[in-house]
Amino acid sequence: MASIGLKKLIEKMKLENLTTDVDISVKRLTQTDLNRPALQLTGFFEHFDAARLQVVGFVEHTYLEGLDDAKKHEMYDQLLSYDIPAIVYCRELQPDEYLLEAATKRNIPILSTKQTTSDFMAETIRWLNVQLAPCISVHGVLVDVFGEGLLITGESGIGKSEAALELVKRGHRLVTDDVVEIRRVSEETLIGSAPDITKHFIELRGIGIIDIKALYGASSVKDTQSIDLVIRLEDWDKEKEYDRLGLEESYTEYLGNKVVCHNIPIRPGRNLAVICESAAVNHRQKKMGYNAAQELYARVQKSLTRKREED
Repeated sequence: MASIGLKKLIEKMKLENLTTDVDISVKRLTQTDLNRPALQLTGFFEHFDAARLQVVGFVEHTYLEGLDDAKKHEMYDQLLSYDIPAIVYCRELQPDEYLLEAATKRNIPILSTKQTTSDFMAETIRWLNVQLAPCISVHGVLVDVFGEGLLITGESGIGKSEAALELVKRGHRLVTDDVVEIRRVSEETLIGSAPDITKHFIELRGIGIIDIKALYGASSVKDTQSIDLVIRLEDWDKEKEYDRLGLEESYTEYLGNKVVCHNIPIRPGRNLAVICESAAVNHRQKKMGYNAAQELYARVQKSLTRKREED
């Protein structure tokens, strides 16, 4: 099961640890969903998912403030009897001393944030969805071209890195070269990123490793990018029939998600960067409802119909 350290969430969301004696380095999150323990604070624990991060907002805090000490302490003890990863108080609301002492004894962190409850939950769920998403690594190059994520694949040495470098020189942004980490964040979305060790680097045979960020500036790189289109490079085969119209889309699949895929034959004289740019713009047009191949087909059909009528 995928998991992520609670410490990373604390750093990402700028949370304050109110229980400094609790060792947060051993705490891990395994669920992307959060829970507001309103029902649990009334004593209803059926179907309670203790593995979720617990979030206390203004409503829960106000309810607790209205309880007498004995009832309040009973609810705290019952909630803390579960192995929950942490409790986060939003809006800088302050938990009482009894909760802090009880949580410290049970090694459960109590955290605080300035954010509103809804904002904190939305941003945390979005971030956890990416961090805990199913992940695979593929050999290829990922570039942001006009806002479209192009995953360029193909055999080693076919020219993927050279195409990416040319695209960067033309103003586009490199996400990763050689190894692409792909995460499935939803049924429609795949997010690609670079391993930390190779981030912003490109390998060019005959030259070696170059640092794209250092050479071309921070605007030439990007940390993550959705994968919208796959460009598969292959050696030109004169015996093979290549699609020349594009009336029907071809797809490839990663982690159960389908992505549009174009097989591009490589031969001397073909400008890969221009081809990739054209593929990105054409893909964007299709998403906006315009398909050049279908438009050409419609014109041909209209012309044939007119000729028949004239005959």
